[in-house]
Amino acid sequence: MTAPQDTNDAELEQAIQLTQDGQTAAFEVVVRRFETPLRIWLAGHLPPGIDVDEVAQRTFVAAFSRLDEYTPETRFGAWLFTIARYQMKTELTRLRRVADYHARYAPDLLKRELQRRSSQPPEILSTRLDHLKQCLDGLGDHLCRYVRWRYDEEISLEEMASRSNRSVAAMKKQLWLIRQQLQACVESRMATSERTNG
Repeated sequence: MTAPQDTNDAELEQAIQLTQDGQTAAFEVVVRRFETPLRIWLAGHLPPGIDVDEVAQRTFVAAFSRLDEYTPETRFGAWLFTIARYQMKTELTRLRRVADYHARYAPDLLKRELQRRSSQPPEILSTRLDHLKQCLDGLGDHLCRYVRWRYDEEISLEEMASRSNRSVAAMKKQLWLIRQQLQACVESRMATSERTNG
């Protein structure tokens, strides 16, 4: 495959033409040419917590699906980055809506959830806690340390990122994935227990 820096404008336009003609594999040349500069640009414009790779991928998918709208030899890079700017604004709008939703409804939802949980028989809470301990054991040491740092030792995200040689955004995402994994594990074990005891 042609390296990005070795793809000149003529080769790029040829790849675009081939893609428009139905040779979809030729679009890989386009991706190779712009994947690095696009990710760098997105990383410089997106706030922390947004997955740059996700937005970059959506940009390439949108460019591919709208490739017939591109006029040959009219600065494909500018056209692609316009799509990227639109994808970025779409993602920011989505996040604002999510934040607005949580700001308005999260306190009420949290109150209801706390009331629901406090009304559960103590043995259910005890069972959930037992399952959580087992699920934590199943995470492995490499993931358990993040849980221990954050929720036992109350270490800041910045310090965790520094210790792990990762970004704060990557650390937030890692913790989110761990919470999702634990939630799924506990729910699965609860369902199994109910089937066994039911």
